[in-house]
Amino acid sequence: MSRILSIASVEFRIAFRNRWVTIAIAMMVIFALVLAAAGAAPTGDIGADRLSVTVASLTSLSVYLIPLLALLMSFDAIAGEVERGTLPLLLTYPIARAEVLAGKMLAHLAILALAALAGYGAAAGAAISADPASVAGLPALLRLIWTSVLLGATFLGAGYALSALARRPSGAAGLAIGLWLGAVVLYDLALLALIVSGGEGSAMSSVLPYALLANPADAFRLFNLAASEASAAAGGVGGAAASIPLWQSASSVLVWPVLALTLAIAAFRKVTP
Repeated sequence: MSRILSIASVEFRIAFRNRWVTIAIAMMVIFALVLAAAGAAPTGDIGADRLSVTVASLTSLSVYLIPLLALLMSFDAIAGEVERGTLPLLLTYPIARAEVLAGKMLAHLAILALAALAGYGAAAGAAISADPASVAGLPALLRLIWTSVLLGATFLGAGYALSALARRPSGAAGLAIGLWLGAVVLYDLALLALIVSGGEGSAMSSVLPYALLANPADAFRLFNLAASEASAAAGGVGGAAASIPLWQSASSVLVWPVLALTLAIAAFRKVTP
C-alpha cells in the first residue's frame, strides 16, 4: 500500500504542476453553475425540488465531461513514460505493474473527486440558496458524486489500456478521443438510428435495455435517473431509466471500473521497457 501511495503522491504533484487539478475543477464549477441556473426551469412542471432537477441536468453533464477529463489525464500515463524513457527506471524499483497503475488511478481519481465535489457543491449551494427545500435532493447529489467517481475510474482504466497499446502519446490521444466519441456520442446515436429504422415492434426494442447497460456512460445515466425524483426532466432517457431495474444499472456501474482496470493491467504487462 505504501508503494501505491508513493506513486499516487508523485502523480498528483505532476498533475497539479501541469494545471490538471485547476482545469478539472474550473470546468466542473463553470458548467455546473450554468446548468444550475438554466436546468431548474421545469421544477414546477414536474413537482420535484430544485436540487433534484439540477442533479438530473448534472447527470447529463457528467456523462460527457467526466469521461473526457479521465481520458485526457490517462492517455499518456504509460505512453508518456515510454516516450520520455522513464518507464525502464520506474520498473527497476520493487513495485508491480498493477501497483503502478493503482497509484496512477488513485491520484487521478482524487482529482476527479475534487472536481466533482467543487462543481456539484457549487450547484447545490446555488439551488439551496434559491430554495431551502432543495435539501431534499441531497441524497441524489451524493449518489451522483460517487457514481461520477466510478464512471471516471472506468474511463481512466480504458485510457491506461489505450496508452499501453499505443505506446506513443500521439497515438494514445487519437484512440482516447475516438473512444470518447464512440462511447459517449456515437453509441447512443447508433442505437437511436436502429430503433427508428426498425420501429417499436422490432427486435432492437427488446435488446435496447441490455445495449444501454453494456455502455458504462449509459449505465451511469440510467442509474442516477432511475433513482431520481426528477427523471422526467431528462426526457426519453428518463423513460428508459424507469423501465430498467435499478439493480441492473447499479451492477453495471460497479462492474465496469473493475473490468477497465483489469484490461489496463493486462495491456501494461505486455509493454516492454
